Amino acid sequence: MDRQRFWQIIEAARDRTPAPDDAEDVARRAASHLAAHPVEEIVAAQQTLWGLMADSYTNPLWAAAYVINGGCSDDGFDYFRGWLIAQGREIFERAVADPDALAELPVVRASAADGHDLECEEVLSIVRNAHLQATGGELPDGGWTIRYPELDRSWSFDFDDHREMTRRLPRLAALHWERSEAHGR
Repeated sequence: MDRQRFWQIIEAARDRTPAPDDAEDVARRAASHLAAHPVEEIVAAQQTLWGLMADSYTNPLWAAAYVINGGCSDDGFDYFRGWLIAQGREIFERAVADPDALAELPVVRASAADGHDLECEEVLSIVRNAHLQATGGELPDGGWTIRYPELDRSWSFDFDDHREMTRRLPRLAALHWERSEAHGR
């Protein structure tokens, strides 16, 4: 399955959910939609999904996730990127190109106000769940690979360094840190 078809499935799921910001609902609906495809396409979608995960494995995006969620472990970064995939192709591609642009999204602004983490582990299981629905069995072993790129060494600094993060991600820092510091959080 190519990326365009995968993104069409995500968009169809977003269109069918009453609350497109509900990434878990998007993931469930995407799995159900994918389950209607031929098994070979379902299996191939796993490579596509993990290709997107590899494309979004960057220090700047990790730093953005750190600011947005008030910290970000390895698993937390996977779940954040799952959430990002559930936002659709346009937002995903814009965020990978310019993570600070996430500050413009209403859902990110809402998370700054209420402290809600933006994560969705369920997205990482879309293909597995679709395969289970379609066949009753697990995905075959060895059907996909993931090769994460080298991380940008120029971003190898302590993400708790507010001065450096504010320099690199000024809109997100202003949205998340300056607001919480002004309110004594």
